[in-house]
Amino acid sequence: MNANTYASRKEGITLNIQDMERMNGQLIEHAGKVIVGKERTIELIVTAIIASGHVLLEDVPGTGKTMLAKSMASSLDCTFQRIQFTPDLLPSDLTGIHFYNQKSGDFEFRPGPLFANFVLADEINRATPRTQSSLLECMEERQISIDGSTRQLERPFIVIATQNPIDNQGTFPLPEAQMDRFMMKIRMGYPTGEESVEILRRTVNGRSVEDLSSIISREQLLEAQETYKTVTVNEDLMNYIVQLTEATRKHPELSLGVSPRGAQALLKASQAWAALHGRDYIVPDDIKILAEPVLAHRLVFRNRIRQQEGLAEQIIQQILSQTEVPTETITTGGH
Repeated sequence: MNANTYASRKEGITLNIQDMERMNGQLIEHAGKVIVGKERTIELIVTAIIASGHVLLEDVPGTGKTMLAKSMASSLDCTFQRIQFTPDLLPSDLTGIHFYNQKSGDFEFRPGPLFANFVLADEINRATPRTQSSLLECMEERQISIDGSTRQLERPFIVIATQNPIDNQGTFPLPEAQMDRFMMKIRMGYPTGEESVEILRRTVNGRSVEDLSSIISREQLLEAQETYKTVTVNEDLMNYIVQLTEATRKHPELSLGVSPRGAQALLKASQAWAALHGRDYIVPDDIKILAEPVLAHRLVFRNRIRQQEGLAEQIIQQILSQTEVPTETITTGGH
């Protein structure tokens, strides 16, 4: 399939599960033109986008967080805004303002950068809590309240945020309520030696995100965000998700476990993952793959020092190993 396959389709044709699988492959291949060796990370981001979820990319500087977010936005024919978060950024800098137009003699609304389909919130933890809180309503309800009036955001609306986990100077850690609104938190990780050589090779060749063109239209993305919902979920797998989330609430090291919103996020992400892999039903492995990026960032330790040691992922893996998995014959429903 060439890069224009989806763009050339007639409007009104509903995507099916096979189309979703091809779309997944297209996006991975397209983003891979500028991003080296991050196929699983790209897959996770695509899954979150299809499930209408927001993503937090966390890693040390220079690992390609911003480039990855921009490459995903460039692949989709949607409006895009990048916001560099700083301590002096105000909520009105994000949402927009009402200003007095002397020519018309009336107040007019000037929309802020949040009025876009894809918003890249770069170094989100450098903004003050007041500014961070201005994202809560738009991330959860896809709307913004300004001066007593509520404005709906155009679908799709996806926030991809980045933050540096090691530099605490001049940063304001995201509160639990903010973290809970991200469907996934993903760490990039360092490239391998071979991947590092390829990165340098592409640097010499001058290949960049600006070279990417959109391959999927906004309408097709909106269709995909509806198609994934047709993926069936067996009752046993719903109970499996509940058992995993309840285990986090009972863990002795945690003061807060996974919220009901977190359980819903894991279900939606599993449905999207299954659809993107050509299945109209989910299996236990879908849940296992997504449990760590969807659930780990929602855990709050009793000892806040341990919060910084990356033990949340270990606890999720521990719970996965201790929780009985539904049998394959039951979950596939005869598929």
